[in-house]
Amino acid sequence: AAKEAEIAAGQEQVEMKTGELATTDEKNSQAKVDVEDTKNSLSADEQFLMMLKEKCAMTDKEWEERQKTRQLEMEAVSKALAVLSGDDAHDLFTRTFNPAFVQRASLDMSRRRQAAAKVLTEVADKVHSPRLSTLAYKVKLDAFTRVKQAIDEMIAQLTKEKAAEIKHKDFCVDEFNTNQLQTEKKEREKQDLIAKIEDLEMTIKALTEAIDTLKSEIAEMQVQLKRAGEDREKQNKEFQMTVADQRETQKLLQAALGVLQDFYGKREAAPALVQRQEPVGPPPPAGFETYKNNAASGGITSMIQQIISDAKAMEAEAIRSEEDAQKAYEDFVKETNASIEAKSKDIVNKSQEKAKAEGDLVEATQAKESAMMELEQLSNYNAELHQSCDFVLKNFELRQTARDEEVEALRQAKAILSGAKFEEFLQG
Repeated sequence: AAKEAEIAAGQEQVEMKTGELATTDEKNSQAKVDVEDTKNSLSADEQFLMMLKEKCAMTDKEWEERQKTRQLEMEAVSKALAVLSGDDAHDLFTRTFNPAFVQRASLDMSRRRQAAAKVLTEVADKVHSPRLSTLAYKVKLDAFTRVKQAIDEMIAQLTKEKAAEIKHKDFCVDEFNTNQLQTEKKEREKQDLIAKIEDLEMTIKALTEAIDTLKSEIAEMQVQLKRAGEDREKQNKEFQMTVADQRETQKLLQAALGVLQDFYGKREAAPALVQRQEPVGPPPPAGFETYKNNAASGGITSMIQQIISDAKAMEAEAIRSEEDAQKAYEDFVKETNASIEAKSKDIVNKSQEKAKAEGDLVEATQAKESAMMELEQLSNYNAELHQSCDFVLKNFELRQTARDEEVEALRQAKAILSGAKFEEFLQG
């Protein structure tokens, strides 16, 4: 019964191991598919990032060229205005023209004020710029020198704001892309950790069940060993009694046989009675016949000898049975102890595997929590980016165009105030 239980337990172990192997193969196949999908996703992300970097590099280069050209243009115009609006040029123009022309110049100056103010007002209304409206009002009242200085300061301020907005826009684009890539990476990492945690939990559960099964089997084997020892002890006592009984029987029968053999042997060996001389005269009365052994005496001794032989045979059979039973018990103990030792080693190995899996589970759980925390931080930062960048990105082109129009209007106004042909600006 113990061997059948051990065989059944072994078959259950084989079936359990076969199930674990099938589950592991399935997980391995799924993991390969996940790895392939992850590689494809990573390749697509890398291609997108490469394309984005290339496009950004081209845009940055083009923007730098435009900024450089615009800066050179502003420097050239500023230098030309500085030359034309200087005191020496003003004195020269005054000496060159007669008083009538000076009177016309005063009229032209008023017209230039009106034209410059008109240019600034139109653009201010178009782009909704309070600063430009205020400057247009100053053009009508303040001296040209102060107005031109204010125009220059406003141009410098708008240029500075434009550069800052461009820098902020580039920062937003880079940060959104970086945030997206980091979020995707962390999301993949989280999913991998979740799958790893599930796998480790299944492994720990399977190992725990296997260890419990092995402990139960060892306990059952130890019970069987104890029972077998008790049965062996009982059998040995019965054997000792049987052998003692048979030997005592043989001793008694041998004693009885010896008595009979002594008696019947002496009678057979006794000499015949000497025949005496009969006296002369009438014969004496008849005496006893010659004594003979009982005819059944031979059967009794033979029967006793047969019983003794049967007792010896029974004793020998009992000894052989005892030896066989003892050998079977010793083999059973040896095999059971070997099986217990093997299962105990298996328990140690599985316990080590379980401890390692539990350690890996703790690390994976902590890593998952860390990944989720980082994902939350990335999400919060993404929300902050949207608060800081959505308006800039959505209105970037519009604001840049409006700022360029403001700068152009300021330059036109300064040019008009410096004596340029304002009719062209009026027509425009």
